[in-house]
Amino acid sequence: MELHFECTDFSVWKEALSTYKSRIESLNKPNLISLDEFYSDELPSLLHQRNPNPSITTSELSRLMQWKLTRGKWRPRLLDFVSSLDDSSVKSASQKAFHSLPDISKAISELTVLKGVGPATASAVLAAYAPETAPFMSDEAMVAALGNSKDYSLKQYLLFVEKLQSKSKELSLKGDSFTPSDVERALWSSAVGVKLQSSPTVPDNKIKGSNKRKRKH
Repeated sequence: MELHFECTDFSVWKEALSTYKSRIESLNKPNLISLDEFYSDELPSLLHQRNPNPSITTSELSRLMQWKLTRGKWRPRLLDFVSSLDDSSVKSASQKAFHSLPDISKAISELTVLKGVGPATASAVLAAYAPETAPFMSDEAMVAALGNSKDYSLKQYLLFVEKLQSKSKELSLKGDSFTPSDVERALWSSAVGVKLQSSPTVPDNKIKGSNKRKRKH
């Protein structure tokens, strides 16, 4: 069942969020499961261990970019840009960004000075450190919340944040804490589920004569 942004039923949102890991697995993309474990579990812990002056390293940023591109659209040039960044520049920019929170506009601006890091990648960095404040700017959640995923500007991200923070507060009043990042993951998971239901898992042109046996909905 597709999750609509206007939905106010906490149990529906909770159910969508609970399918996140299985949706990651169902995409059958190389390394995505391990990359998602790194992004969702390991990285937040590493960043908080560095308090009171948290920062991200170039290698961590590179893995975060791999996660972002593997979960979404693959654009290798961005990964090349990020992987070649100077470690001290990445540390300095991310430290300034984390210290800028909860001013999301300032935090995004501090990170986008880095080559290859636009608002969407910057949002992934902030979401890893402060999921209760800044959600990741995924295409699927942008379409659900704003009806558009083509504009990756800071202005658009701030509108997105406002909507997801508002939805997070609304849902948290009805049940357990539900962060803006939980809202994003629930929307992403629902959108991926709808796509998987409407398309076969094995392309028809790859295995001749196997359409009937291999097609799954």
